[in-house]
Amino acid sequence: MARKRDPQSVRHQRGVITLRTLLLIFTGGLLVLVLLSGFFTSYSHFRGYVSEQLAGQARDGATAVGLSLSNAIDGRDRVAAASLIDSVFDSGRYLSVVYLDNQGQVVVGRSRTLEDIGVPGWFRSLANLPLPVARAEVVRGWSRLGTVQVVSDPGRAYRDLWRITSGLVVAILVIGGIGLFALFLVLARVLRPLHALEEQARALGRREFRRHVTIRSTRELNQVTTAMNQMADDLGHLFEGQAKLIQHFRRVNNEDSVTGLASRSAFDQRLKAEVESEERFAPGALMLIQLRDFAGFNDSYGRLEGDRLLIRIAGVIREFLSRHTGSFAGRRTGAEFAVYLPGAVPADAGIWCRDLLAELDGVYADQAAPAEVAVHGGVAKTAAGVKARELMSAADEALRNAQSHEESECHFANGEQEHHHNNDTWRAIISEAILRERFSFWLQPMFEDHSETPLYHQVFSRLQAPEGELKAGVFVPMAERFGLIEDIDRLQIRRVLDWLESRPDQSFAVSVAGASVASEPFRRDLLIWLEEAGDASRHLWVGISEQTIHHHRTAVGLLVRALGRLGVPVVVDRFGVGGVPFSYLRNLRFQALRIDNSFIHNIDSHEENRFYLESVVSIAHSRGVQVFASGVETASEYGVICKLGIDGAMGYHLGRPFAANQ
Repeated sequence: MARKRDPQSVRHQRGVITLRTLLLIFTGGLLVLVLLSGFFTSYSHFRGYVSEQLAGQARDGATAVGLSLSNAIDGRDRVAAASLIDSVFDSGRYLSVVYLDNQGQVVVGRSRTLEDIGVPGWFRSLANLPLPVARAEVVRGWSRLGTVQVVSDPGRAYRDLWRITSGLVVAILVIGGIGLFALFLVLARVLRPLHALEEQARALGRREFRRHVTIRSTRELNQVTTAMNQMADDLGHLFEGQAKLIQHFRRVNNEDSVTGLASRSAFDQRLKAEVESEERFAPGALMLIQLRDFAGFNDSYGRLEGDRLLIRIAGVIREFLSRHTGSFAGRRTGAEFAVYLPGAVPADAGIWCRDLLAELDGVYADQAAPAEVAVHGGVAKTAAGVKARELMSAADEALRNAQSHEESECHFANGEQEHHHNNDTWRAIISEAILRERFSFWLQPMFEDHSETPLYHQVFSRLQAPEGELKAGVFVPMAERFGLIEDIDRLQIRRVLDWLESRPDQSFAVSVAGASVASEPFRRDLLIWLEEAGDASRHLWVGISEQTIHHHRTAVGLLVRALGRLGVPVVVDRFGVGGVPFSYLRNLRFQALRIDNSFIHNIDSHEENRFYLESVVSIAHSRGVQVFASGVETASEYGVICKLGIDGAMGYHLGRPFAANQ
């Protein structure tokens, strides 16, 4: 058996940097590095410039004072020297102007400390401009009188450097911010297709081939998106081709080419599964119907008219089947048809058979007028231990007895007198059971990959009637006929949700009837209950039959998408019996298919079913959908389906149903 495939196998990678982030960091970092390099270069250049200005200012001041004391003023005149130095110092350009004698003693001088200069202290400490000291000699003739020592005031230099630095920082922040924002916009625009491609890749991983990328960007990315779109289209066409091929093969082998009803071999196979399967057996009735003198009609009107008649007859039979849940029909030979009614008691089958014969007689008479025609029917009831061939022989004998009459007639193989409930009694029994909750629930395990732990337990309901517990195959057709099946589904789902709350380590599966799925109040209440259940709802598998998907596409689509958003797995129940195309697998997200037991019954000796099942498994797995089998009753059947790659199986061979309270 194939390994379980995780439907969430494609996930977001965590801790891995995105391409856009990487490009943004690299290019943004490069931009910041260029701006910072420019800043430090400009800062260093200007700092050197103001330092040279301070040194030049000090030299000029020392030279001017020295020359003045040497030539214009007698340097030996202390008062005159003091007056000159005061005038120079008061200009505010120097921290210190000192006149020293030859022994280094101060003759006259002025100095002050560097106080508040209008720049932050941290910047002053960071800039740390040098304080250059300039010296000039004072001479008179050939005599050296002393030395003038001048220190420039760096306050203005600090203020200029602070102003220039602040301007550079603001410019860098503005230019850098605009540059990074522009870079972000450019990368977001250029790399937009990447996110769409990522979503498309995830969709392909989920086998969804309809997603296309329409965003245009650079030439290289446009080529990638075009290639991805083409691949998605090719995979979609490949899947459709496979599905159509398998559906065609199934139609050729299982459907009558004229009427579209089940072929003789397909009907017999499904009848055997219904009648001979220990797991599926329930009371029912088989009807054989034949048009009298159809060969004469063909001779008189031609084969094309004969085919048109058969198609009209098949249409009436299909309409009849739509009114009886679980029933199916097939064309035997010529104008002979077979109809099986699960859960039908002989009295009801007699009424239905006569009504159906009346409808068919009207169609036949209208087509064959003015010729006299008739439609005959034979009915046989199922019984424990009776094989499908014996049941067919009994119905055929009843048909031959009916054909002894000229008029349309329906005969029973063993008479129709037996104790049974009429419609009113059935309605009262089922309504009372719903009101009093007189249902018992049984569980049957679904195993996967030879695991000893069930994947889930399928839930079945049984009705507690006066004659004992009745299987679903007996009362469900009646409940659907009376419009009571929705109440039974509500009761079953509420009970299962209660189990999930008390048994968080288990999973369960429930099958929902078509009438319930079609009911908007039921769907609304179901979703409310599942939301209230929280994470526990993820352990509930919801089964929807393939026939329901076919007849209620809109309602099924709404429900399946809503369940998908809640994380509730959905399985296609009774897959294969409806002859429905696989197209819904492309449009709706199902987690699994459960093959009907009519395909599993005696599959070890049924080559056509093996090939069909193998093809279904291949297509389903290509879509990420698991495939389960139901009705496995023998070791040989189990061995065959394991080789075919089935993901899970259930049946009497693997585990019999047991009461839920056990």
